[in-house]
Amino acid sequence: MLATLPFTLNFAHPLMEWSLLATGGWALYLGIKVKRTRTGTPEQRKLLVPKKFAQRHYLWGSILLALMTLGTLGGMAVTYLNNDKLFVGPHLLVGLGMTGMLAVAASLSPLMQRGNVIARKVHVGLNMGMLTLFLWQAFSGMEIVNKIWTSR
Repeated sequence: MLATLPFTLNFAHPLMEWSLLATGGWALYLGIKVKRTRTGTPEQRKLLVPKKFAQRHYLWGSILLALMTLGTLGGMAVTYLNNDKLFVGPHLLVGLGMTGMLAVAASLSPLMQRGNVIARKVHVGLNMGMLTLFLWQAFSGMEIVNKIWTSR
């Protein structure tokens, strides 16, 4: 059991990241609902406000940030433990960049709560860019998983 643990850990990161990609999609959906609530007609707002999309978006975004940070660090740790080095390449660099983008987007929340339109646009742009990169990461990561699986 303990002998196979390092090999098995190689698959924890990809499973977690695919789950986080889905979580990012859910946070996006909630964010769209927040915008509809904020910009809708009084009748639309009356229907949407009780569903608390803003609070739910904030919660899921916070979960995404925390787990993505842990997933990034965990993926790096497992790679280092299994190989005594990190492989500095596009997958690692884009993953670090995505984590940074998400952290900056989350840090704009206080400004957005005060109605800062520029902060809101930057928040949306960073998150859309991060999700686009996340799609690429998912597939480049599967290439890495396939290399690990076939090299065993």
